Amino acid sequence: MPDLVRYDIRDGVAVVTIDNPPVNALSPAVWEAVDQAVARASTDPAADAIVLIGAGTTFIAGADIKVFDVLKTPADSMARSAGTHALLKRLEDAPKPLVAAIHGNALGGGLEVAQACHFRVATKDAKVGQPEVLLGIIPGAGGTQRLPRLAGAKMALEMSTDGKPVPAAKAQASGIVDRVVDVASTDREGLLRAAIDFAKSKAKAREIRKTREITLSDEQTKAGLDAVEAARAALKKTAKGMHAPQAVVSAIEAGLQRSFDEGSIRERELFAECVVSTESKALRHLFFAEREVAKVPDIPKETPAKEIKRAAVVGAGTMGGGIAMSYANAGIPVLLKEVDQAALDRGLATIRKNYGVTMSKGKMTADEVERTMALITPTTSYDGFDQVDIVVEAVFENMNLKKATFAELGKVARPDAVLASNSSTLDIDEFARASGRPAQVLGHHFFSPANVMKLLEIVRGRETSKEVIAASLKLAKKLGKVGVVVGNCFGFVANRMLAYYMRESYLLLEEGASVEQIDRVLTEFGLPVGPYGMQDIAGIDVGARIRQYLKSIGKTRAEGPQSEIPDRLFEMGRYGQKTGAGWYKYAAPGSRERTTDPLIEQLAEEAAAKRGITRRSIADDEILARITTALANEGARVLDERYATRAGDIDIIYVYGFGFPRHRGGPMFYADTVGLDTVLKRVQEYRARFGDYWEPAPLLEKLVAEGRGFYTEASQPV
Repeated sequence: MPDLVRYDIRDGVAVVTIDNPPVNALSPAVWEAVDQAVARASTDPAADAIVLIGAGTTFIAGADIKVFDVLKTPADSMARSAGTHALLKRLEDAPKPLVAAIHGNALGGGLEVAQACHFRVATKDAKVGQPEVLLGIIPGAGGTQRLPRLAGAKMALEMSTDGKPVPAAKAQASGIVDRVVDVASTDREGLLRAAIDFAKSKAKAREIRKTREITLSDEQTKAGLDAVEAARAALKKTAKGMHAPQAVVSAIEAGLQRSFDEGSIRERELFAECVVSTESKALRHLFFAEREVAKVPDIPKETPAKEIKRAAVVGAGTMGGGIAMSYANAGIPVLLKEVDQAALDRGLATIRKNYGVTMSKGKMTADEVERTMALITPTTSYDGFDQVDIVVEAVFENMNLKKATFAELGKVARPDAVLASNSSTLDIDEFARASGRPAQVLGHHFFSPANVMKLLEIVRGRETSKEVIAASLKLAKKLGKVGVVVGNCFGFVANRMLAYYMRESYLLLEEGASVEQIDRVLTEFGLPVGPYGMQDIAGIDVGARIRQYLKSIGKTRAEGPQSEIPDRLFEMGRYGQKTGAGWYKYAAPGSRERTTDPLIEQLAEEAAAKRGITRRSIADDEILARITTALANEGARVLDERYATRAGDIDIIYVYGFGFPRHRGGPMFYADTVGLDTVLKRVQEYRARFGDYWEPAPLLEKLVAEGRGFYTEASQPV
């Protein structure tokens, strides 16, 4: 037997242990070894039953994702999938009771293996799931056929279209798991003993149950088909533009309407289509890119990273309150400072209101809210700041105010404390110099709402120490964030590129597109909100004040013409949702119920007349092309100037920071799928039409000349 799978006899039961660290992923070698081990146990006179278990901390967390990269055509996928289906049938046809002993996770292929076993025993904290859809594929080893037979079509549809795992108790209640053992996943030996006893009892009763032979009643089938139609309708809204979730529904539907073998063939066909799709490649790309962002080239793994045990936040406004919640949610006590009691009370009231919403959705209990709130200590002084490991500055986006704040922090904070700014645009090195301890200073750019959004842009100053960067990456994980290290330029990476996204949105409006059309094009592309809806949520005043600061130092946010419309809205006091009017009109301040405002069209006509533009009808395709091309071109410039380490870092920033559709892979991956030669031709065309501000990024020109993309192997350092 290969070392990946061990074979032992314990108390008359063959114990087959998968040992492929760290998560027992199903590589081709593991599949083969499991097949051989079960075949051996089937004829071993010393074994009356068989238990399949994982070594280490988990059962099987899924297939080895890298295997999918070798499946270049649907035919390749069909052949590989057919072999897996046949293998699982052989497991299911074992003549002795075969029990899956599940601890940790049984996900994807891991759950498909467990379903092919005759019975399933799980620890009380184990989880099972079919998350393949999160990689743009569907279960390809019988999961869409066996899961409905065990749990019913409705449960199978939910698990396979949202990809979320379910806990052991729910899995037992739905029929996926036969017995839950009252031990934790850390007690693997306790689970194994229980699984052996269970297997022996089934051997004594001569009981074997093949999942594929479970038949659904006419009533169950009808209910299942009704659930299929409901799922299809829901996915048109929740998974707009995505193919894999709908393919899952079609595969489950086939299993309800056909025999197991016929349904399995349909599953394999749909799997084969999905695995070679751009959608799947994009989602698999993000899976690896998210793991890559934590690797900063000049910061070795062994770099000391201090543990953040206590924190402080300066500023209890929208961002400061959200940041304090992020720390409290992670169990980290946090001081929350404001200039006076009234401002502090407003901030705390907002925090409590946010927790109230969470509680109303059933995600927290009243006791949990109170325990979490107790971790936030309000203050109007710097008392206690000498006891914290990190201070996050979240005051108004004003250079002088922030520099003054850092000068104070340099005096009151502990010498080894990390000093982080939540600035979204301003020069971190200015704050570092003001603090008197530049090695301890960096940017921690949270995204709004800070307690919800997963991205943390970690902005490296000129003198930021490696230890502070390492501590920040470690902290990001503790806060449940994805930390991405970027360089210090105006707007860093996220907002620097966003300026070009917004430039084109504004200019397209002046040229003849409408606010509603532009937002619709972007949401149909897959973003959760368009550029104008986003600004109304974030506040038009935020961008306006940044533009005012830049004007004072002779700069602009993006190269090229600057539309006057957003500043005119600011002057009118139209800040967006919070004032009841912005790019849209709202039912009331704070309301999300919006309507079109004819005033915007009037302002666009006036702005166009001033710039001598003849307004025209603009096609949806041009809107999408110009906005995504602007992002890709500026992203290439960011890479060339080394403000981002990898193209994948930019994609992660845009997916987690702005909701760029995951199934598009991020702006840089999307540019590769469009073709960098096409992107460059667009830039050149726009330059000829609109002016030299549409200058191609040198890196874009270089990659096209070399016939490469952002993600070809030779350009990985990009």
